[in-house]
Amino acid sequence: MTDPQNDTADIAWLRNLAAEGASTPPQGGSILCASGLIWGTASLAHWTIISGLLPVDSSGYGVVWGVALLVFFVTLFVLTRRLKSQGGVYTAANRAFGSVWQALGWGIFSLFTSLMLLDVGRTGEANMAEWSLVIPSFIIAFYGMGWAVSATVLRQRNLWFLAIGSFVAAPILALLSSSTFQYLAYAAALFLLMALPGYLLMRAAKRG
Repeated sequence: MTDPQNDTADIAWLRNLAAEGASTPPQGGSILCASGLIWGTASLAHWTIISGLLPVDSSGYGVVWGVALLVFFVTLFVLTRRLKSQGGVYTAANRAFGSVWQALGWGIFSLFTSLMLLDVGRTGEANMAEWSLVIPSFIIAFYGMGWAVSATVLRQRNLWFLAIGSFVAAPILALLSSSTFQYLAYAAALFLLMALPGYLLMRAAKRG
């Protein structure tokens, strides 16, 4: 049997969360923007290798994504400290928004690690050229979930367009897996569905 007082408090908290989300620009847009730029640039580099424009062997994939991962973690550290130093009002909506994308980030990292360990366990080495064909669809689908939850928490209908765009892009990227243009399309998706909206959220937060 539920406690009516607890139910009332929960409803009030949800209403407050929704009100904050609708009126307060979320923090963390700079992190989303940086993520889109870093991974989008890495995708372009991946495309230059797979298309033959950059004459390196398959080990080049590991270098590209390894460097991107290092740059991402350094950038994340710097931007996180900067956001904390700015102070200001940190609403429940902002906490929810940050938690959603943090959880997705760790989920993606866990997926990468699992795929690498799966290859190492079977063949003794990570075959990035093989499983990298499915990664773009997985990542964009994760982003779609992030935008869908963010749109609900923040009560911003425009974010639903990003969620729908991500869900549409995921199968399209899968269809392109037999083409050298897959990672070029993936880079475009990262720039349009992550970097650009992250930049716009960052500007809105500064104005707010």
